[in-house]
Amino acid sequence: MRWESGDQMSDQQSKQEESELPQIDFSTFILSLSHSGFVHLGDAPSPDGQSRATNLVLARQTIDLLDLLSEKTKGNLTGEEERLLSHVLYELRMRYVEVSRGGK
Repeated sequence: MRWESGDQMSDQQSKQEESELPQIDFSTFILSLSHSGFVHLGDAPSPDGQSRATNLVLARQTIDLLDLLSEKTKGNLTGEEERLLSHVLYELRMRYVEVSRGGK
């Protein structure tokens, strides 16, 4: 599915950009969400290259979203996917506690 824009891209340019994107699967989705969480915790640069700012409300929302996914997908994930999701949740939660207590 391709989004249309006012200045439509050529089909060749669109295909080239699509081929450069990583394959979408559950693991890449989880990694994308976890990266967003670390951005909100100030541990990773934002995609726009701006300074690293902490936003605990958005970090908590990202953690809650990952927790919701964990609950709703229980029993439907591969072992690798379950381990990844558990690991990401653990790391984000521990970092959230540390940042919220004023730690760096």
